[in-house]
Amino acid sequence: MPVAPIARSATLFALAGGLLLSLSLAGCALKSDVDALSERIAKIEEAQKNAPKGGSAAPTASTEEEAGATKLMEAIQAAIKANDYPTAKAKLAEISQKYATTRAGKAAARMAPEVNLVGADAKPIEAQKWYTKDEGSFKDRVTLVVFWEVWCPHCKDEMPKMPALLAKYKSQGFGIIGLTKVTKSATDASVEKFIAEHKISFPMGKEIEGGTMSKAYSVSGIPAAALVKDGKVIWRGHPARLTDDLLAQMLAG
Repeated sequence: MPVAPIARSATLFALAGGLLLSLSLAGCALKSDVDALSERIAKIEEAQKNAPKGGSAAPTASTEEEAGATKLMEAIQAAIKANDYPTAKAKLAEISQKYATTRAGKAAARMAPEVNLVGADAKPIEAQKWYTKDEGSFKDRVTLVVFWEVWCPHCKDEMPKMPALLAKYKSQGFGIIGLTKVTKSATDASVEKFIAEHKISFPMGKEIEGGTMSKAYSVSGIPAAALVKDGKVIWRGHPARLTDDLLAQMLAG
């Protein structure tokens, strides 16, 4: 079993003290040895005095706190589904203040950057290179920015749906931009092959090294998507959650 820091200090203190005493009694210790040991013992003693009392284990939440946090999380998810981001943000702040140590509270902390992005200025599109003829920009009334990778199973499910989605709403001012980092087993060639196989004609770019666009849009997992309108992020989430009703609502007005 590992020895706690204070216990180790106490043991070392005792050993050093014993050594100093035995050297002194034997008459074989140089003054420099005695002074050095004395200084080390003084430092150990001072560290013991300043060490925090008690254990350092993270606090655990009670059953009541877990229940309260779960209820708040359900309200957050309902607000996001209803595209009511002001309510979602308010309840995220509440769960952070009241239930940060609960399972739901920790999950909410992971969600917060994504939810809080809604309403913020949309970072202009940047890319290291474009695989398509057209380069991405926010020229449409509403633009869907999709982050994906060719090796990602869920991306392979969602990306082939994008051309049909674009065809359905393009006349209403809808556009799509795809961004990929080309990581893991992906290559430029495999991305180009995917684009050709699924007849993707909307702008598809390779992110600048370091993933500046992913960071700007709070992307921690893929596929991820954001809707941009009038220079603002108006929706952020998994592309599978992008319903016809939601798109119609965003395109209206």
